[in-house]
Amino acid sequence: MNSDLKYSSRPFRAAGARGIVHCDGVSLETLAKQYGTPLYVYSADQILERLRLFQSAFAKREQLVCYAVKANSSLAILKLLADQGAGFDIVSVGELARLMVAAPNAAGRVVFSGVGKTELEIHAALLEGILQFNVESEAELELLAKCARTLKKRARFALRVNPDVFADTHPYISTGLREHKFGIDIRQAAAIYRGAKKNRWLEPHGISVHIGSQIRSAEPFGAAIRRVSKLAAQLKSEGIALKSIDAGGGLGIDYHADSDGADAAAKVSEYANAIEKSLDGFEGRLLIEPGRFIVAQAGALVTRVLNVKKNGKKTFVITDAAMNDLIRPALYQAYHEIVPVKPRAGRARTVDVVGPVCETGDFFARDRDLKPVETGDLLALLDAGAYGMAQSSNYNSRMRPAEVLVEGKKHRLIRRREEMKDLLATEMV
Repeated sequence: MNSDLKYSSRPFRAAGARGIVHCDGVSLETLAKQYGTPLYVYSADQILERLRLFQSAFAKREQLVCYAVKANSSLAILKLLADQGAGFDIVSVGELARLMVAAPNAAGRVVFSGVGKTELEIHAALLEGILQFNVESEAELELLAKCARTLKKRARFALRVNPDVFADTHPYISTGLREHKFGIDIRQAAAIYRGAKKNRWLEPHGISVHIGSQIRSAEPFGAAIRRVSKLAAQLKSEGIALKSIDAGGGLGIDYHADSDGADAAAKVSEYANAIEKSLDGFEGRLLIEPGRFIVAQAGALVTRVLNVKKNGKKTFVITDAAMNDLIRPALYQAYHEIVPVKPRAGRARTVDVVGPVCETGDFFARDRDLKPVETGDLLALLDAGAYGMAQSSNYNSRMRPAEVLVEGKKHRLIRRREEMKDLLATEMV
């Protein structure tokens, strides 16, 4: 195997005479031996490189890159990003609590999104002094005003408007059309801002928009921002000068192996150009909320082959990782490239890569061409840094994996593997 082989713009590469897959300067074989499997592995260098791509692309204007915590809420990753000036997009009080542990001084760089905020959550965020609430309904705005009045704290808010822009993505992660549960019809927004301006406890601070996730074209982002900018200009003419436009997140990645290392920078540049052209003279602060694009390709799930089983014409590679560890293939029919950590000689064969959970839907790949593997071999499921560990569960009373952060040639455990006592700690007989 070519010792210089890289898997797209990811930090994973085959190195050395044996072609063993590394994350930056560390062998996945070494990590699996020390920490066991299944194991999530992340590259700190890749995460920071992606953050800086966004910061550089919008460097000519006041901006804040608010990392979407839901993509991967690891405390170590949150601190890594906070230390480099990132802001954060949260959708629950739990995410706020995690962030305050990892980066207690970052509250002023937090936007609170989400369609169903509770009174408890709003109170907690007001007390922490977050940057703004992205409000999704008139009822939520009334609740925000009530909480602000109770605490005697003025609440900065942005209406999350629904621009009715179609984004070509999976229907489960599309959010920008009128039939979706998210946001307020953009045609109603001006009247709501006018009403809110009269409330002493509310500060109209910005406009927010988010049209979906895993969007590969820049054009829908531009279309959404054009409509938002027009609304901002209208409000300014009425004496409501907003300080921010939140363009949301959703920029997608390539989960296949057909892109090169320059592709990420080109995508961010195209995305930034589409937004900048659409801001139409808006001089306030730009907020963006990337999640997947920052962490997805920085992570891999390392798993060990339990056995290789033939059932008629089908061959199954059964691993010690399962759908509870990485649910995306079962939930979204998502594609993840799978590579042997220490490749064997021989021709690829068509297999299903599956887990041990008692569900037919417990699979990582179906009818996938894979180099020969045997019991005990290691596989790496690439592009698993986003919505991997974050969506994991204890289904079948399985314990969730450990997580490791690679920093150049060093590595450290950032989450220990769960033990059965962790699963039983909250239960009573």
